[in-house]
Amino acid sequence: MYQHVTHIIFDMDGLLLNTEELYTIAFQNMCRPHGKSYTWDIKIRCMGKKAQDGARYVIDALDLPLTVDQWMEQLHDQLESLFTQAKLMPGAEKLISHLKSHNVPMGICSGSTREGYLAKTTHHRETFSIFSPVVLCGSDEDVKQSKPHPDPYNVARSRFDPVPSAGSILVFEDSPNGVESGIAADMQVVMVPDPNIPRDLTTKSTLVLNSLEEFKPELFGLPPYQQS
Repeated sequence: MYQHVTHIIFDMDGLLLNTEELYTIAFQNMCRPHGKSYTWDIKIRCMGKKAQDGARYVIDALDLPLTVDQWMEQLHDQLESLFTQAKLMPGAEKLISHLKSHNVPMGICSGSTREGYLAKTTHHRETFSIFSPVVLCGSDEDVKQSKPHPDPYNVARSRFDPVPSAGSILVFEDSPNGVESGIAADMQVVMVPDPNIPRDLTTKSTLVLNSLEEFKPELFGLPPYQQS
């Protein structure tokens, strides 16, 4: 049913780290002074996008009296206080360690900026040192269009050495935009959606899980976990 793969690309926010929860807090903090509410309907549509593209969507959707630069400046003010609190999602450390022990090449493809990435991974440097390449769409000039376009995952694939075929890559995502991006790049995509995401927005993915803890590597031809 599933094609065997040799390489993995992970999204980060909401997939490896609980930062989507923190983004919700930050965005609500920024919308509240203008009498607006950052709802899940809006959040779903900007998840996975470049930071600047997500900002533009929220500003337009809520008709906020802010420019993208002003939004990004306010977000920057919350980076240190909020995003340094990021924690690994359930099953993330186990899966990453398992794949590393079997020398499976792993990369990151995130809509985050370089600055945001450093803040979010403050307490997880050792874990994130494993990944190569790390493509941060919010700061990467080679990524012309953000998720749901294929550019982010095409760029990430091109930076493996040697470069694998698209069909030999498995993507892990939590957002509909991210799933569409991976599929548009001709890759299989495992989706681990937030429970608030409607089920009809998960149907395009190759496989849907409630948590990374449920993932069975052998389904995609990867070494299985050792039975304890």
